[in-house]
Amino acid sequence: MTAPAVPDEPVVRLAEVVAALSLATDLGLGQPQEHVLRQTVIASRLAGAAGLSEDERAATFYVSLLAWVGCVADSHELARWFGDDTRVRGASYAVDRAGLPMMRFLLGQLDGGSAWGRFTLTGRFLINGFRDMMASLTAHCQATAVTVAGFHVPEQVQRALPQVLERWDGKGGPGGLAGTQIEAVMRVAHIASETEVALRIGGFDAALAMLRERSGSQFDPGLVDVCRARADDIFADIDGEDAWAVVIAGCAPLDRPLIESELNDALDTLADYADLKSPWFTGHSRAVSGLAERAAIRMGLPSAEVDIVRSAGLVGRLGTIGVSAAVLNKPGPLSRMESERIRTVPYLTERILGRQSRLAQFGAVAAMAYERVNGSGYPRGLSGSAIPRTARVLAAAVAYQAMRSPRPYRDPLQPAAAAAVLLDGVRAGVFDPAAAAAVLAEAGHQVPRRQSSIAGLTGRELEVLDLLVRGRSNRQIADALTLSPKTVGSHVEHIYAKTGVSTRGALAMFAMRNGLIEARA
Repeated sequence: MTAPAVPDEPVVRLAEVVAALSLATDLGLGQPQEHVLRQTVIASRLAGAAGLSEDERAATFYVSLLAWVGCVADSHELARWFGDDTRVRGASYAVDRAGLPMMRFLLGQLDGGSAWGRFTLTGRFLINGFRDMMASLTAHCQATAVTVAGFHVPEQVQRALPQVLERWDGKGGPGGLAGTQIEAVMRVAHIASETEVALRIGGFDAALAMLRERSGSQFDPGLVDVCRARADDIFADIDGEDAWAVVIAGCAPLDRPLIESELNDALDTLADYADLKSPWFTGHSRAVSGLAERAAIRMGLPSAEVDIVRSAGLVGRLGTIGVSAAVLNKPGPLSRMESERIRTVPYLTERILGRQSRLAQFGAVAAMAYERVNGSGYPRGLSGSAIPRTARVLAAAVAYQAMRSPRPYRDPLQPAAAAAVLLDGVRAGVFDPAAAAAVLAEAGHQVPRRQSSIAGLTGRELEVLDLLVRGRSNRQIADALTLSPKTVGSHVEHIYAKTGVSTRGALAMFAMRNGLIEARA
């Protein structure tokens, strides 16, 4: 195996990327974080208790982690019928998803608004809805297959994953497989997924009751018998386990370090996976990443920082998996609650990637893509030098690309209009001037060599300001910049007048909030 191309960076393992993706899958399923990790612990214990082969037990980890990644593929369609797609998925664990129970469940979830609206929507659903639900099964499986291909997982895992929505009784889909036609590792994963939810919500007895009720229909009855007979061992101390650590260790037989090209493929896959949530964002993450990377190179950032910018651009929308597609696709203004949900996306992205040190670097910068130099952004309201260069260039790229893309509530802005908005943001102290200039240049705009700076400060005034806020006297500034003290005094007067402050401390706060100085060691 070729060594990673960036030896000074922490090595990323296949299991770590897949486990991180499982945290995003939790959001799409409407489940708490670590649902998939916990079900994987249960699956590994059940596979051992059932006497599966060593290869099958190894494959169980990846099958359980990846089986439900395709859940985002039908988010747009589910939202049209039910509103909040994540809510429907989360609630569906309470029913045996076939036949009359599933029909009653789906009809009860329809989002028609008024009584007449629900009546009308119910009629439409009875005609077309179940056909759409069967198409969703195919979409899920196909999306899973495409996603998994980007991770280069073992062949035995790829073979089992298309069977995720099949059932023991043959009433699943899309292939109508039944019984032992379904791979043993997938039959184990089926039980583990539903049992984790029942155990968490209702406790030990509720989990056993659910298994008994669905034995022979949704689940392999032989595996259910093993699960019930060995329940104390299989379910023991699930709440006390470090599920991440257990899963990473358990993946070891099929795990491997990713060479740089494989890691890049995996990050591309994460980008596409996030953008799949809504058709309005198709291709957005790759476009942002490419624009931000080119701008970072133009700015002269070191190659390690350019890599972080590119990677952060790819993963920046992972948190949207936890936002209802109905919100992302809404053609009108968002409610306060909907807006707050959108504002959680950077936080969720950071949480998804925070367990592995190198992925966490990417997630930390991605989480700052909506911070603003003047402190007006979110989620943390960072400002000035608290926002690194990597995040500043990413923020400008995200903003420009979003303006140039159509949204359900507006047409795309023309290039000149998008550029004007970005430059207005620079003048208002929202965006870093150098980052915005680099983004616009890479987007094909003619950018003046001398950019307008915040508060109209000239380049020389910025040099004086940098020394002034660090406590230098006019004489010291004059010596450092080879100016006369009188000239420095004039610059200082102009700086205070333009910024609207009158003390060094207030000027320092202004400078930091607007990113006019870089932090020094």
